[in-house]
Order: sequence, then structure tokens, then C-alpha cells
Amino acid sequence: MPSADVFLDANLLLYACSRADEDAAKSARVQELIVNSRFALSTQDIQEFIANALRKKKLGISEAGIDATLELASKVPVQPMTLELIIKAVTLRRRFQISHWDSTIIAAAQAIGCTTLYSENFTHGQDFDGLRVVNPFR
Repeated sequence: MPSADVFLDANLLLYACSRADEDAAKSARVQELIVNSRFALSTQDIQEFIANALRKKKLGISEAGIDATLELASKVPVQPMTLELIIKAVTLRRRFQISHWDSTIIAAAQAIGCTTLYSENFTHGQDFDGLRVVNPFR
């Protein structure tokens, strides 16, 4: 499995597949990141992507879009959710006063060895023990 420098948050996967007109610029930006980055995902990312793709009909993400994302995920490092990772996430949640879901994304990115987390759901530039958040839409 190839190594990864960056970690993509689930919202970026949604933008990559979105067919909503208002997401066109973000979709193009994320597709550029996917092509030009050595990125990783987590099983949580993939689950969140599928759940939201099915729930948010306005995005226009088809079953083929879900399948394409799963195919993409099969080609990059994917961090599974383990008890050890969840325990680390709880520690991060308490320390940084963030949501449990956000702390599991951070724990997964750290576990896989990434130094950059692409997301619009965190504060741009924030550092979580060597994992720097970058909002790719700034």
C-alpha cells in the first residue's frame, strides 16, 4: 500500500462526487487534490461519505458515485477503526475540546502517519501534535 502525506476528511469525498451546481468549484478543487496528493482515508470517512451521499439527495450522488469512491479507497491507505484508535480519539477529544467524530478523524490521520488534514470542518492552520489542518477552499 502506498504511503500518504495527507488525510482527506469525509466532506471532501462528498464534494468530489457532488453534482450540485453550488459545489462545482469545490468539486474541481477536491478532484485536483485526489489526483495530485498522496492521501489516506479512514473507514469512518468512507462510512460518513456513504451515509451522507444517500441522505443528501441534493448532491446527486448515484450508486455509481459510491462505487467509484469505494474503488478509489481500495487504492489508497485506509485506517480502520480499532479500539486503540477510539481510545486515542477520546484522549484527543478531552484535550482539544472537540467532537468525538472530529477526534477520531484526527486519531486516524495520526495513526496512518499523515502530517496534513484537508478539511473545512476544523480551524485552518490548527496543529494537533504535528497534524496540521488545511482548508483547501481558502
